[in-house]
Amino acid sequence: MLTNISTVLRTCVQRNGTAAVASARTYADFTQQASFEIKKCDVHKLDESPATEVVMTREEGLKYYRTMQTIRRMELKADQLYKQKIIRGFCHLYDGQEACAVGIEAGINLSDHLITAYRAHGYTLTRGGTVRQIMAELTGRRGGIAKGKGGSMHMYTKNFYGGNGIVGAQVPLGAGVALACKIQGNNELCVSLYGDGAANQGQIFEAYNMAALWKLPAIFICENNKYGMGTSVERSSASTDYYKRGDYIPGLRVDGMDLLCVREATKFAADHCRAGKGPILMELQTYRYHGHSMSDPGVSYRTRDEIQEVRSKSDPISMLKDRMLSNNMASVDELKEIDVSVRKEIEDAAQFATTDPEPPLEELCSHIFHNEPPMDVRGVNIWAKLKSSS
Repeated sequence: MLTNISTVLRTCVQRNGTAAVASARTYADFTQQASFEIKKCDVHKLDESPATEVVMTREEGLKYYRTMQTIRRMELKADQLYKQKIIRGFCHLYDGQEACAVGIEAGINLSDHLITAYRAHGYTLTRGGTVRQIMAELTGRRGGIAKGKGGSMHMYTKNFYGGNGIVGAQVPLGAGVALACKIQGNNELCVSLYGDGAANQGQIFEAYNMAALWKLPAIFICENNKYGMGTSVERSSASTDYYKRGDYIPGLRVDGMDLLCVREATKFAADHCRAGKGPILMELQTYRYHGHSMSDPGVSYRTRDEIQEVRSKSDPISMLKDRMLSNNMASVDELKEIDVSVRKEIEDAAQFATTDPEPPLEELCSHIFHNEPPMDVRGVNIWAKLKSSS
């Protein structure tokens, strides 16, 4: 599969009378695409399953690597700012689960729709938000993606409906978006994400039922990160086969730590929906490195050794990096340059997020209604000049 490597040598400047020779590899030296064997998905009520031999191009690999590193570093910076009490309130981090967000986006279109729960920073980025907008929203600043009014759990972009704080509530909302897609006949679909902790919510099964009756273009995805808050799936669910929970809805169980597995399963699910076959359910088996939220140390109900084992054996970024290097799709130096660039982007965003002004008090009542707001909302109108009494 590897191309022949032609190493171009050039003689650099003389140093102490000795010629310094460095290798300069051209674009043509790298493998432009390679095939990979990936883990087979478990299937429910399906005659076919996603491919197990897939192709990734060098360009795709570099893009995936940068995006996953950006999510990872952004979340680590959020952790730091929270501990410095610059970020306040609720904050649920996504590090460890990057292959889910990046793999899903690689399998659908930006014109498709997506809604998720409160672990939403990564999806805000993949849906078109910037690191600067996300960090500023976390710190409650005017330049935030929701103008500093939403915080960690309420971020939105075009065709992305949040960040939702109520456990499981986003799933029936996503079914409604899928219904709109069907009515409009635009060949679009809606991805609704929820965690294993929300998987036992009754409203989710109600959404399954309506989606199946009306054959909605809906992909229901359970991000099974093994723990709902501090409770393991074995202690919370009589059945941990979440991909079978739709019963009459077909399902897939996918390695959620492998970006290519997620990408291929999502493509398969999207094709299923666009073919008019109705909804499909996916379970992504993944893992979060942080606790449930910043108030959860994450090591009272699981051991540090367990977390370290996942990091060492199944880390999604390391897995992609190893594939690219072992197939000559990138060099170590090239990936290091991406790392440096990402770190700088994160630091610049953090600087903005700590210096940008907070939204002024007079904007407190704005952005409540999309259009034609009533004169008063709870006794206050949008032209009222509010003053702080503190």
